[in-house]
Amino acid sequence: MKKVIVIGCPGSGKTTFAEQLQKSTDLPLYYLDAIWHKPDKTHIPREEFDERIREIFKSDEWIIDGNYGRTIEMRLKECDTVFLFDLPTDVCIQGAIDRIGKGRYDLPWLETELDPEFEEFIREFPKTTLPKIYDLIEKYKDEKEIIIFKSREQADEFLKTS
Repeated sequence: MKKVIVIGCPGSGKTTFAEQLQKSTDLPLYYLDAIWHKPDKTHIPREEFDERIREIFKSDEWIIDGNYGRTIEMRLKECDTVFLFDLPTDVCIQGAIDRIGKGRYDLPWLETELDPEFEEFIREFPKTTLPKIYDLIEKYKDEKEIIIFKSREQADEFLKTS
């Protein structure tokens, strides 16, 4: 496990897991949210975002935390290990609510409310985004180590035993 991606629904616990995995492996950790977002709540151009991801690939070791569906296959091609968080929608919404008002190293501003569009994205994730992720995982399953968590407890247990 040298090149890792952590993907799944927002609010599922990906970032917390990625941080704990980084502490146990000493692999460099990159947050896609921190790369994409600017402090003024705009974002960098797609081309720059893609180039920054390709720069990460030049390293021998890394953990990349985040979805950004358009770039998942690019990252799947380069990684050796995939952690997918496939948790219930209500758990993910509560996770997004729980981080409101808390400073985050992966986001350059403080969330003060659950944005209705973001909540809708979380609600639709199992129907719209997750099937595409599973299709991509199926495509690369013979070349990658794939670990799917259906609960945060499973993720915690993985960290304890590895």
